Amino acid sequence: MKPENSNRIMIRMAKSRDARWIARTSRRLIERGLPWSWVPRRVVRHIAHPDSAVLVAAYDGKPGGFAIMSFGERTAHLNLLGVNPTCQRSGIGRRLVTWLEKSAVVAGTIVIGVEVRAGNFGARSFYGRLGYRETGRVVGYYSGIEDAIRMTHDLRVDYRNTV
Repeated sequence: MKPENSNRIMIRMAKSRDARWIARTSRRLIERGLPWSWVPRRVVRHIAHPDSAVLVAAYDGKPGGFAIMSFGERTAHLNLLGVNPTCQRSGIGRRLVTWLEKSAVVAGTIVIGVEVRAGNFGARSFYGRLGYRETGRVVGYYSGIEDAIRMTHDLRVDYRNTV
């Protein structure tokens, strides 16, 4: 699906009522084959936490994707990013990451980290196109079932003089 224009994508802060949808979508898209760790109550905790940002993206008014990021003083961690298969390649993932990165820069956070399933070459490529670089492998990161590739993005490189 390709949007005709970016006005078809709307991003907003998640509300508690979004937690069940985010958790189920994470289970289906991200945690498939793993124990379910991003259950609704965990998502609600992030929605309520002042150092987290939980976003929901709609495409033509329908839920299309979400992102959860935790902010520290100098670094942030992108916990989850999911886009429904029918909305992939629409720009939702890029818009969610861009929103979070710009927020991080404003907050003074300079590095964002994310872990990606080692076998998820599509996600690794997606983050690579956004400026993330592979910085290591974490053996058994996903419940001892699968390794993770750790990726980081130094925001000083891409957002210098843009804020």
